[in-house]
Amino acid sequence: MTERELREYYDREAAAGARLARGSRGRRDRLRAEFVDRLITERRHRVVDIGAGPGTDADAFIDAGLRYAGLDLSVGNARVAFEAGRTVVPGSLYAPPFRPGSFDAGWTMSTLLHVPDDRFDDAVGAVTGLLRPGSPLAIGLWGGLDQELVWDDDHYDPPRFFSVRAHDRIQAMLGRHGVVESFESWDTGRGPWDYQFTVLRV
Repeated sequence: MTERELREYYDREAAAGARLARGSRGRRDRLRAEFVDRLITERRHRVVDIGAGPGTDADAFIDAGLRYAGLDLSVGNARVAFEAGRTVVPGSLYAPPFRPGSFDAGWTMSTLLHVPDDRFDDAVGAVTGLLRPGSPLAIGLWGGLDQELVWDDDHYDPPRFFSVRAHDRIQAMLGRHGVVESFESWDTGRGPWDYQFTVLRV
């Protein structure tokens, strides 16, 4: 799947307002709150959200006094975020439009699962390159199984590509880019995949 095709999918989703209709995500929201607390304790100031969508997580960081900037492939998502007063710029995670080392924390939820294995290191390297040494990066992914597939029965066209990884393998892959400080996974009850949450110290 090309970036253009993935952008088309999320532009259609943005036009439908699908992500704005989502409510609480339970454990993921709790982990986000814990991550925000970590940033405050460590006196972090600038967080970048990769694959920000319409800025769904922005308020949690902004309300805590952190400076927030989001990046999303979808121009439609960036527009929705702008209308809500959130800073999300359109662009590719492989070539993010920010200065290297300009953030001291990172957040990326359910974004790297659209990256095939053969581009994974390029993608993670581009994200970690935005962070100062020693910064924490929170990464959320669907996984538990090892498979790459196109979700033919997707909500919009074109159907999305997914690359999901077993728990031990994703930790090893992320460990090439820093120290895995914490990892947890859980069954969401929404299908065969678990949700994985990692904090990587880069």
